Amino acid sequence: MATSQLSASLRNLPAFERFQPSALRFPSVRNVRIATLTQTSFPSLVVKATATVLAPKHTSVKPLGDRVLVKIKDAEEKTEGGILLPATAQSKPQGGEVVTVGEGKSAGKSKVDISVKVTGAQVVYSKYAGTEVEFNGSKHLILKDDDLIGILETDEVKDLKPLNDRVLIKVAEAEEKTAGGLLLTESTKEKPSIGTVIAVGPGALDEEGNRKALSITPGNTVLYSKYAGNDFKGKDGSAYIALRASDVMAILS
Repeated sequence: MATSQLSASLRNLPAFERFQPSALRFPSVRNVRIATLTQTSFPSLVVKATATVLAPKHTSVKPLGDRVLVKIKDAEEKTEGGILLPATAQSKPQGGEVVTVGEGKSAGKSKVDISVKVTGAQVVYSKYAGTEVEFNGSKHLILKDDDLIGILETDEVKDLKPLNDRVLIKVAEAEEKTAGGLLLTESTKEKPSIGTVIAVGPGALDEEGNRKALSITPGNTVLYSKYAGNDFKGKDGSAYIALRASDVMAILS
């Protein structure tokens, strides 16, 4: 009934030319019902979590093969100066504590153990490696042994013990002036790709499961691929990078 009256009253549109929209009233329209959204209103809406959450009945995870289970270190919530960081500005953690390891893998006729044998060891891993899982109220990462960069025996990055074919390099400082003496801002300084080797890993595995020693040694000044590896900052403010030996292009002398 209300719908037919409303249609009839709007047939003669010129009659409403002098009325403001706020002056219109529809007294015959009563009991207007505003529908509420139900759970089935959007059947295709899916919300994805950032981690796979295991059911409460699962209290342990046993990695298989050459995989390692690492408890992720919490992201830094403050800068060194004490400024609180929003979640979007907090750097993604690249380190954690080894919880348990797999049984290793086969290479040729040999059985190769996981590089990290000590439960509780503090490790650094590739930034975007592994699969994140959450259980017992903590975030963990399941990743391959080859994704482990090194072992941190102290809280100093310079003491990182590289694993496999990784190399730890102290990055040369960026040039602060151009050849003509013009001062450079931080955003215009070119990212260095030269540094001094601090430590090297035992080498990559060959098809028979044997380690092949690296041709790079600590103390070498090297030129490396510009956008390779994982960057770290030492407590003294120095920049370090850990990368694969194959990303080192030349030894400089």
